[in-house]
Amino acid sequence: MLRGTMSSKQNHNHTMDDLNRIPTHHSAKIFLHRDFSDGTPVRFQNKFPQELQDRIDSAQFTATVNHINEIYSEAESLGSRTYCESCFACLSAYFLYLCIEPHYTKCIKKAARYIEEQNKNVYLPKGLMIVDPAERGLRVLEIVILSEIAVR
Repeated sequence: MLRGTMSSKQNHNHTMDDLNRIPTHHSAKIFLHRDFSDGTPVRFQNKFPQELQDRIDSAQFTATVNHINEIYSEAESLGSRTYCESCFACLSAYFLYLCIEPHYTKCIKKAARYIEEQNKNVYLPKGLMIVDPAERGLRVLEIVILSEIAVR
């Protein structure tokens, strides 16, 4: 592909790269760990951290975490579509995945888009940034408290 031409998909990823360039190594971080109370599905604790008390409304924060949890729940849900996709993939020696994107991957990308949208519209203006849990191996939901210099 030529350097000057970018598809919309690449351009979409470029904006997430811009968010990842925000220096966070000297910033305070809050980690929401996985909630294993219902077993091993990907689900993060939605308890409002004290450190965010003055920065964001607890209802907004809880709604964001709950929506992220819903997306991951959708990714791990078993339905007829997922069952058929898995059967056809197995029968085709997994060559099917060269032609279509797996349901789980679609949901992971959906979560990344949602987190990017929430960062731009809600969290970055308030000096916060949510890090995509996929970047942390789906182990934690990281919230970075940015310094005033990094936000500008």
